[in-house]
Amino acid sequence: MLGIIYSILAGVFISVQSAFNANVSAKIGGAETTAIVHGVGFLASLILVFFLKGGDITKIGDVNKIYLLGGVLGVGIVFSAMKGVSLLGAAFSISILLVAQLLVAVAIDTFGLFGMEKIPLSFNKPVGLLIMIAGVLVFQSK
Repeated sequence: MLGIIYSILAGVFISVQSAFNANVSAKIGGAETTAIVHGVGFLASLILVFFLKGGDITKIGDVNKIYLLGGVLGVGIVFSAMKGVSLLGAAFSISILLVAQLLVAVAIDTFGLFGMEKIPLSFNKPVGLLIMIAGVLVFQSK
């Protein structure tokens, strides 16, 4: 249940953040907004580290260095979502984002990419993806 709650929160945060960032970007620019968002996010993450504790930063040497590029991907996420919302509107942009995210997540699960556990592809997953894509098309049609 906790995983569902965190996933719902992430969806809410992505949508609201993208709208906030699009508004900031309209005033100061996309790259500038991305830098500010990550600076503020860095401060917020330090607060989380301070209060939550429980990890062990000294084990950073044990981490595959490619996985440290998550921060770079975060920059791409913020910039791309912000531009998508600015150009397409929040609902259409986020609906495309969700379908793309699910397609990639299914590939990661199916092939066990990036050290993740393999989860076999069942018939219902591609069917669900096709229904989602159809939903986006119906949602956007005028």
